[in-house]
Amino acid sequence: MAEVDIVVRTIGPSRPSHLRVASRIKVAELRKLLASDKRLPLEQLKLVLRGKILRDENNGADVYLDLKEGDSLMVAIAPKPPAGHVGNDDEDDDLRFRIPQSASRWKRTIFTFLQQKMKLPDIMLMVLFSISLKGWAIIVIWFSLAPVAHKWDLGPLYMLGTGFAIILLNLGHRQQGDLSAFSIFNEGFRELPGTLNAERLDRDLRAGQF
Repeated sequence: MAEVDIVVRTIGPSRPSHLRVASRIKVAELRKLLASDKRLPLEQLKLVLRGKILRDENNGADVYLDLKEGDSLMVAIAPKPPAGHVGNDDEDDDLRFRIPQSASRWKRTIFTFLQQKMKLPDIMLMVLFSISLKGWAIIVIWFSLAPVAHKWDLGPLYMLGTGFAIILLNLGHRQQGDLSAFSIFNEGFRELPGTLNAERLDRDLRAGQF
């Protein structure tokens, strides 16, 4: 593999130096190489290339660099957090929305494109990737049928039917032995005043109220 000569500029009093590396290299490997060559702490190294902070992984996949002859790499040593500090320097990054590691390769590719190229906000990415393929199919069908309903002046009925369908499809199914909402708030399963059942009818008949 071809090699290139890059300029390493460490923030601080040290002078710029040159380093010979492969033109295509993993960020993690470059970080280890710099830590070994410059005798710097690996865990505290921050790398900046062409104005962009370099990270070892992106959505679980190794990040590769395509270096050019004469590229300037900025190296900074992040200070150690104080004793008792909870968290790390990437706390804000950890709070960002991420897709699961088990996601398919094409889904990770789409996610990376939307996040890095399109710059979509996290809330929009969360909505897009939280909907299943079945859900997207229903949405496409709904928007396809909407113009037909409008053409036949059935827009209000179409919207009303959609609302009822959403309610019915999200009712769920209570398994045998599961408590209902009424049972949860009615400790001891006490009978409500005015409840008409066989016991009430028998009691009223014996009392001569009928």
